[in-house]
Amino acid sequence: MTVKVLVVDDSSFFRRRVTEILNESPHIEVIGQARDGEDAIAKARKLQPDVITMDIEMPVLDGISAVRRIMAERPIPILMFSSLTHEGAKATLDALDAGAVDFLPKKFEDIARSRSDASRVLQQRVVQIARKPSAVARAAALKPMPAAKPASAASDTVKAGNYKLLAIGTSTGGPVALQKILTSLPKHFPVPIVLVQHMPAAFTGAFANRLNGLCAIDVKEAEDGDVLEPGKAYLAPGGKQMLVAGRPGSAKLQIREDDSEKLTYKPSVDLTFGSVARIYGGDVLALVLTGMGADGREGCRMLKGRGATIWAQDKDTSVVYGMPQAVASAGLAERDLALPDISRHILRAFDCK
Repeated sequence: MTVKVLVVDDSSFFRRRVTEILNESPHIEVIGQARDGEDAIAKARKLQPDVITMDIEMPVLDGISAVRRIMAERPIPILMFSSLTHEGAKATLDALDAGAVDFLPKKFEDIARSRSDASRVLQQRVVQIARKPSAVARAAALKPMPAAKPASAASDTVKAGNYKLLAIGTSTGGPVALQKILTSLPKHFPVPIVLVQHMPAAFTGAFANRLNGLCAIDVKEAEDGDVLEPGKAYLAPGGKQMLVAGRPGSAKLQIREDDSEKLTYKPSVDLTFGSVARIYGGDVLALVLTGMGADGREGCRMLKGRGATIWAQDKDTSVVYGMPQAVASAGLAERDLALPDISRHILRAFDCK
C-alpha cells in the first residue's frame, strides 16, 4: 500500500525538500503541499491524505491550531517538524496534546549523521504512523473505550503485589499515553516510578514540567544522585542514560553521558530496565507502551528472569505496535492491556484506594 502524504510548511524550500525525500520511497507518494494551517485544513479535506507532515510556526494559522481542527474533523496521523529548543519543545508538546502523533527535528542534521540516514528515518516514521489512524484518533481524544480482550482469564482480576517500583518505557505515542496513565495516579502513590521516553535532550525537561503540572504525583527530569522516593516519577533525560543503583528503599539514579554507538536509543529502556532488575529483582511492575522498534524487550527479559511482572500495551491502542509487540511476542508480558485500562490495573496492583 502506498502512503499518501500532505506536506505542510510556509517555506517552499522545505516543502520541496521533504517532498523529494518522501517520494524517493516506493511506499510513499506526496499528493499535495500546503503553505499554512488554513491551506492544510482545506487540502486535508480535499485530498484525504494518510499522513500529514506539519510545521509549527506558520502565517495565517499556526500548526498547533491546524492540528486541533484537522483532528476534530477527521483524525489523520500528523508528524510535526520541530526546532530542538526549549520553546520548540513546549510548542511540540502542545501539538502532541492537540493530536499530533510524533515529531522530528526540522534540521535534518539533528536526525542522523548523513542525509541518506536522515531520509531513511523520515520515510520510516511516515510509513509507521500511517498504519494506525484509529489508534491515533483514540490517543488524541483520550476518551474511554471498551476494555481490550484479556490476555488471560485472570487479566481482569489484578491483585495487589509486593511491588517496590513501577517502571515504564515508551516511544512514539508515549507522551499522550504517559499523560493518560500518570494523571490517574494518587498523590501518595506508594512506590517510586521511573520513566523512559525516547525524546531529544531539549524536550525531556519541558515534558517533565508539563506532567508535573498535570499530575497529583511529583514528576521531574531525573538528575544524577536523585534518591528514589514514593509518589515521585523520574523521567530519563534525553541524550543520556539513566541507571538505578544502590538498594531498594535507598536506591539512587545515575545519569550517564553516552557517546557510544552500541545503543540506538538515548535514553534506552533496555539499559534502565536492566539496572532495575539488578537492584529490585522481582519486586517490580514494568510496562512497555506504544513505540517503534524493540527497545525494552531485553530489559524485560532480565526483569522477567528475576521474577518481575511485565505488562504491554495492546495493539489496538498503540500508535505504533513495535515495542509492546516485541515484548509480547517474546512471551514476556503477562497482560496485554488497552491504554484506558492501564491506570485501573495499576491502582489495583498497588492497592491504591
